Amino acid sequence: MAHLTLQRPEKRNALNDGLIAELGAFFTNPPKGVAVAILSGAGGHFSAGLDLSEHVAREAPEVMRHSRNWHAVMDSIQFGGLPVVAALEGAVMGGGLELAAACHVRIAEPSTVFQLPEGRRGIFVGGGASVRIGRILGPDRMVEMMLTGRKYDAEEGRALGLAHYAVTAGEGQGEAQRLAERIAGNAPLSNYIVIQALSRIDDMARSDGLFTESLCAALTQTSADAQEGLKAFLEKRDARF
Repeated sequence: MAHLTLQRPEKRNALNDGLIAELGAFFTNPPKGVAVAILSGAGGHFSAGLDLSEHVAREAPEVMRHSRNWHAVMDSIQFGGLPVVAALEGAVMGGGLELAAACHVRIAEPSTVFQLPEGRRGIFVGGGASVRIGRILGPDRMVEMMLTGRKYDAEEGRALGLAHYAVTAGEGQGEAQRLAERIAGNAPLSNYIVIQALSRIDDMARSDGLFTESLCAALTQTSADAQEGLKAFLEKRDARF
């Protein structure tokens, strides 16, 4: 299991190019033997988003390349094959919310504040929010969130799907560890296919999605892990994958 902590507490873990590059390097080539990653932020905040103090004037083509680089890194988190549990607290804003949305399981402590402030700053999202967060909230609610700069707390975020769990103060890391251990106990191939397939199936036409589901079922149900899982169920014991 890998524990990754965003370490820019003096900036509320605002995301600069260096931090994005480090995330991309890890998730495109995670260490061998790591089954699950836990991602959190230092200093009481997950991430306040893009570090605007380091934002440089760019021409339109450069802005587009910068955005596409963020997309590649977020895709490496969502589709890299490694389950990622995010322990959220404090600011989860802008690019920080885009980063959280790329993670597979999200846990929010009471201090968590979700926000997309880009619309109030004269800019637009560029790290995948229009797809990932738009899919979670729906475009109507996301439009309102960006136009007004609205903030959601942990319980509101859980109700909307921005977080899957809302826990008491100080319990985020413990819950993340518990869930990560549970996920690590699954069959590796099953975890990999869940991560790779479900979001892509959601993008497909109905018939294409159903066909892809059948392929995934065939791959998993004929594996050695499936045989062990069935045997463990019949023997009333935990599976050993």
